Amino acid sequence: MKQKISLSLLFFLIFTLSLLAQNKEAEEYLNIGVNISHHSQYKEAIPYYNKAIKISPNYAAAYVNRGFAKIMLDDFYGAIQDFNIAIEINPNYSDAYYFRGGAKDDLKDYHGAIQDYNRAIEINPNYSDAYYFRGGIKDKLNDYRGAILDFNKTIEIDSNFNVYNSRGLVKDKLKDYHGAIQDYNRAIEIIPDDANTYINRGVTKMSMGDKEGACLDWSKAGELGNSDAYEMIKKYCEE
Repeated sequence: MKQKISLSLLFFLIFTLSLLAQNKEAEEYLNIGVNISHHSQYKEAIPYYNKAIKISPNYAAAYVNRGFAKIMLDDFYGAIQDFNIAIEINPNYSDAYYFRGGAKDDLKDYHGAIQDYNRAIEINPNYSDAYYFRGGIKDKLNDYRGAILDFNKTIEIDSNFNVYNSRGLVKDKLKDYHGAIQDYNRAIEIIPDDANTYINRGVTKMSMGDKEGACLDWSKAGELGNSDAYEMIKKYCEE
């Protein structure tokens, strides 16, 4: 999950700054840490979060931001500890549940992650990313229909490239090939140069018996830099 959500997490961190610090100096340290995180310098950001927490021990946003930095440094257990504290301070802090769910996902605690996403959604019913990543876990647990329901809700709130691609993959697993193709088409409309989407659409076309369409998609994926596409062409497309 970490790689998939790093950008969306970072955007959410901006909103945590709307939570007022108990001390102006603590807020300033938090701002510095978040700005450093924007440059992917997560280790360097942590000392500033530490300073914010030392000045204002009940500053929930500082714990959440520090937890995010720890996720990006693969310190998932340390991240969960920070999110736990943030939740103790503010039991209705939806972002803390969401981020803790992400850390649990990385630790393969899928049931725990789902519980945290459930809580984030309970607090904020329009939390599109919580639906999206809960759907991703349901996919891992082979609950494909449940995953599709979550992806549908994500699209209802905030349609984007990732959710169409993910829903297409799940529809393919359910052998809803026409539905999968429609989702891949929509994903390509949003981001026309993503090689993996052409790979995925090609696989679905091959499952439908559309060998020509599959080979053309893999050729396009190869043009976009996916070297695996040519291996698939060698295996499936040569006469």
